[in-house]
Amino acid sequence: MLTEQTLEKLNAMKLYGMANYLRTWMERPADTQLGPTELVGLLADAEWVHRENKKLTSRLRNARLRQTACLEDIDYSLTRGLTKAQVLELSTSRWVAQAQNVLVTGPTGVGKSFLACALGQKACRDGYGVVYRRTSRLFDELAQARADGTYPHLLRRLAKAQVLILDDFGLEPLGASERKELLEVLEDRYGSGATVVTSQLEPKDWHAVIGEPTLADAILDRLVHNAHRLKLMGESVRNPGGNLTRAKKGAK
Repeated sequence: MLTEQTLEKLNAMKLYGMANYLRTWMERPADTQLGPTELVGLLADAEWVHRENKKLTSRLRNARLRQTACLEDIDYSLTRGLTKAQVLELSTSRWVAQAQNVLVTGPTGVGKSFLACALGQKACRDGYGVVYRRTSRLFDELAQARADGTYPHLLRRLAKAQVLILDDFGLEPLGASERKELLEVLEDRYGSGATVVTSQLEPKDWHAVIGEPTLADAILDRLVHNAHRLKLMGESVRNPGGNLTRAKKGAK
């Protein structure tokens, strides 16, 4: 006979999904109870779902996405230059498995960050590790890591991320150290990880932002090659009705 002692044992074994489902099952009327075989199957399913949800929560927490965004929330009736076919292709996360990049460009406020975070959220749901950083803050983090001796550790973490999102690239020209650091990050990831970049500038204008022609060529070669290009347009979300979704959420 199943008792509270059984639930305590399951919790002690960290089988929390099973314990929660079993508690619910025990509270059901007798005429809805399942047979042993069906119950065991449902307990196993409940434990699997619990563990997968726990992993997803951890991935989303570690990603530190700037916005709570979801691909399913995109409203295609709004004029943004974004098609449902493009989003459906990216929603499979094959681009992550194949270590392909995604470049999202367009004027300020049209939903670039929202789309990047939605892609990151979908990648987390599909089991991939994601790291989100605003580009300027990433450079601050790299500079601090150089100063405190954790630079190699940070590079390994960025290289290990299956998806790296670099938001707001190109707002300011890069300095000499920033050019080298960006190349190091992208070189470590090339062929093994997917990178998402959002920018107000088109890739053809990134040379001027990066600065040094040789390093600019090397950086662009690792970003633009085999990349999906999404060019957004339209009014800023700071104007009424200007969002990727019907909800009045901020995006950039």
